[in-house]
Amino acid sequence: MVTNITKGQVFDLQKEDPELNSVFVGIGWDVGENDGTQFDLDACAFLMGSDGLVSEASDFIYFRNLRHPTGAVVHSGDNTTGDGEGDDEAITVDFSLLPDSVSRIAFTVSIYEAFERQQTFGQIRNAYIRFYDPEVGEIFRFDLGEEFSDDTAIVFGELVKKAEGGWAFAALGEGLQGGIIALSRRFGVFRK
Repeated sequence: MVTNITKGQVFDLQKEDPELNSVFVGIGWDVGENDGTQFDLDACAFLMGSDGLVSEASDFIYFRNLRHPTGAVVHSGDNTTGDGEGDDEAITVDFSLLPDSVSRIAFTVSIYEAFERQQTFGQIRNAYIRFYDPEVGEIFRFDLGEEFSDDTAIVFGELVKKAEGGWAFAALGEGLQGGIIALSRRFGVFRK
């Protein structure tokens, strides 16, 4: 049975399966009614230390950097249309390969060229993130509401390393303006 979580909830990944070593993270969305303009959304993962910042550019996984050097986090590739059923983009996380310095992983989505195309998440419907294990099936799902009318980037949530071991997902559902640049600044890819 799939667990649906809501904004503010925390889901313990290893509670049901203590042997869980890797997960697939599927992210999907639909485009609402518009003038026929194409939407290109980009899923990203930011591998961070306890300070909430990436330590180097290779800790930012997105369409131009699909694989972390350790192989711990791998992006499926850029889906530039979002057409079709199911996940539009996916990210694999292998906990056994993560460096000890990584204590948090943020999962985000931004609209490519949102400012130029005058697009926001107010035009996006049915956005979600789900975690699944191919051997077991879907573990949980977090469906975003439609409260992000002016935003061009969303932080779905973060995987957080627990002090006693294992990982938990915190469903944040936070919107930002400024697309992938705003996300990169927030998580320390661009530091002053």
